[in-house]
Amino acid sequence: MKNPNEHPPIDAAMLAYVYSVSLREPDVIKRLRDETDSLPDAGMQSASEQGALLALLVEMLNVKKAFEIGVFTGYSALVTALAMPDDGRLIACDVNEAFTSIGKKYWQEAGVAHKIDLRLRPALETLDELLAEGQAGTFDFAFIDADKSNYGDYYERALQLVRPGGLIVVDNTLWYGKPMDLSVQDADTVAIRTLNQKLHHDERVSLAMLPIADGMTLALKR
Repeated sequence: MKNPNEHPPIDAAMLAYVYSVSLREPDVIKRLRDETDSLPDAGMQSASEQGALLALLVEMLNVKKAFEIGVFTGYSALVTALAMPDDGRLIACDVNEAFTSIGKKYWQEAGVAHKIDLRLRPALETLDELLAEGQAGTFDFAFIDADKSNYGDYYERALQLVRPGGLIVVDNTLWYGKPMDLSVQDADTVAIRTLNQKLHHDERVSLAMLPIADGMTLALKR
């Protein structure tokens, strides 16, 4: 008997169909994606379906104040800023000026550069500074997609900074399936495995893990 919880695997043909009937990627976003795809580190870029989900969540929650940890070439920042109102503000945390400079020109072209406050320093320093400034509980939205070994610390800071009813999105929580394999004990996998287990039991949030791309977890602060 077929397991009612089983679903067909998302292969290339099915993903192409999903894109053909749901993806509404503006030209400026597509060109940023194409430029990023030419880089050796292109795999760090969020998938198109993830970008669509981020934009929908931001619009649905009427996000006006957000931060993201991990910018790379600016794709997630661009889709987030485009979905925010004109007076919205996104604090974008990264340490790589070369990669983020790629995103800047597309932010400018899309007319959202005024919404994005890029902070080129270790993200924990920026988050701790925001807390010291008394900004706890004032953010609507947070997106975590940076160095995996710090995921636990990023999550705890995000939980302090986001308001009740605000959303924390954590990327790469499936991490190529490695968290399921307890024989895999590298630092990044252990950090993600630990956070996944913590989130499962964290009564401070409502939770859903989505098996899209490399996994996205949504944690709504209660």
